Amino acid sequence: MTELGAVFRPQLPPERLQAVVRLADAAGLEQLWLWEDCFREGGISTAAAALAWTERVRIGVGLLPVPLRNAAITAMEVAALHRMFPGRPVVGVGHGVQEWMGQVGARAESPLTLLREHLEALRALLRGERLNVEGRYVKLDDVALDWPPETAVDVFAGATGPRTLRLTGEAADGTILTSDTSPDGVRRARQLIDEGRTAAGRSGPHQVVVYLLTATGADAAARVRAELAARGARAGTDVGVAGDAAAVADAVRQYAVAGADAVVLEPTGDEPDPEGFVRFAAEEVRPLLS
Repeated sequence: MTELGAVFRPQLPPERLQAVVRLADAAGLEQLWLWEDCFREGGISTAAAALAWTERVRIGVGLLPVPLRNAAITAMEVAALHRMFPGRPVVGVGHGVQEWMGQVGARAESPLTLLREHLEALRALLRGERLNVEGRYVKLDDVALDWPPETAVDVFAGATGPRTLRLTGEAADGTILTSDTSPDGVRRARQLIDEGRTAAGRSGPHQVVVYLLTATGADAAARVRAELAARGARAGTDVGVAGDAAAVADAVRQYAVAGADAVVLEPTGDEPDPEGFVRFAAEEVRPLLS
């Protein structure tokens, strides 16, 4: 069954997180996702707090921009989360927004090469391997984690374009798709991911997580339209849903049929009631998907 989640958007101040994540945990939501958007909350720090405040909800980080991190540091932080909170963190890495990377002097000439090298090193370190790597971007000299995870950890990667989608199939364990992705876009992404998996000789499951821009309430449609317009989305783009629980559940089903393993409801940036949004997802939408 496709899992349901919600996003705590970083337009909210970090002190709002505790109430939202505790509500998600108590209400039975499967996943709550955090973003590391420059220059707002840090992904690992907020994930650690969210995990400590809760008992069962899975906490996703979608995503950590690899230009900002050494692969060994990423591995240390992800391993620590998994050892302290086994099975509950879901961490994704990705290119990051190139304009933001440029602002901090971290923009890579070849984002695809950097992501590939980071993914390969990260997954190997989390498996407990000792690495000597001399890549274009990732350089490790006799590096191994003293405290690798005690069980296998899936590493996710964010992707939009065809080359990155194929790369996630080759080098990641799951893929995160943005809310600009339609159900048909999920189908195309699955095809490209599978091409990458075939090229790398990989088998077994590959989880796909997709965000779904969502609003409910009297002004829901206007808020979704405004956000899509601000992103430059073309009129009639088959993304986003506005309406009651039945409308949202129907949209989630469409993504599930298209190949999404988890659909994460993404509130608009101006969502007036983040706690109410999480309660709506857990108590009104989730029962319609059972």
